[in-house]
Amino acid sequence: MTIQQLEYIIAVDKHRHFGNAAESCFVTQPTLSAQVNKLEKELGVILFDRSKMPVIPTEIGATIIEQAKKVTSHSKGIFELVSQLKGDVSGVIKIGIIPTLAPYLLHRFIRVFLEKYPNVQLQVEDLITEEILKRLKNDEIDLGIIVTPLEEPGFLEKPMFYEKFYAYLSKDHPLLKKDRLDIKDLENADMWVLQQGHCFRDQVLNLCNKTKFHRMNFHYESGSLEGLKNMVNKYQGITLLPELATFDLTEEEKLRLRRFDKEEPIREVSIILTRSFLKKKLVELLYNEITASIPHPMTSKAHGKIVRFK
Repeated sequence: MTIQQLEYIIAVDKHRHFGNAAESCFVTQPTLSAQVNKLEKELGVILFDRSKMPVIPTEIGATIIEQAKKVTSHSKGIFELVSQLKGDVSGVIKIGIIPTLAPYLLHRFIRVFLEKYPNVQLQVEDLITEEILKRLKNDEIDLGIIVTPLEEPGFLEKPMFYEKFYAYLSKDHPLLKKDRLDIKDLENADMWVLQQGHCFRDQVLNLCNKTKFHRMNFHYESGSLEGLKNMVNKYQGITLLPELATFDLTEEEKLRLRRFDKEEPIREVSIILTRSFLKKKLVELLYNEITASIPHPMTSKAHGKIVRFK
């Protein structure tokens, strides 16, 4: 059994096609097929049901492929670990980041980080929290930047900063008469929320009485905060924005932001990774660069009251 063979079966599982898998591995299909067959003979099992189109793993094949992902990930991590022990800062970091953070956070640290560490390659993808956790478990990404606490077994959470929630109101909205809002003001409000699957949606629903949301005669759930903001600007109603998303608003738009009275709700933003993760030095450097790019008050837990998942 070789690492190369394990990479081949992972590729077949990903593409569900021997030809496409071979192309992604930069080998011919006969070469890849021969190595997969050789591994199957060595293990004494059939890894793929070739009678199906697309090709699918057998039950035992799926279990072996999950283990293969861990083995190949750790084997690559060893080379990067050796580089770090030698004092080299290099390697690849695959990052999943939730969509309500990516547009407002990445530009704050990516450029400076890569200028400091030009031998590090960052591969970043927008993913919802559920997908980030799934890919971390499968060793398909190295770390996630998400909202915590999740308290998922097998993961480490490294809090970085805390974002307040702001209410963003349409022009001439009645609640603009108030300097600060109470959470109860949202219970009968014409709220715009993200579509299902986004953790920010869950947090908004945790804040408010979700049974009183949908009273408008036009219902729309967006996949992005920008989409919700545009609906507030062009139509009517309220949406909630996390703090980083308010930084680039126009001066007129900022006048339509309202903070919450008393204890202001916030969300905790963390790096999350598996306990077996090997690239600890790179994570430390990334953590330091992100926190340095954030206004200092936001790095304190005293910034507000954390909204937990119910």
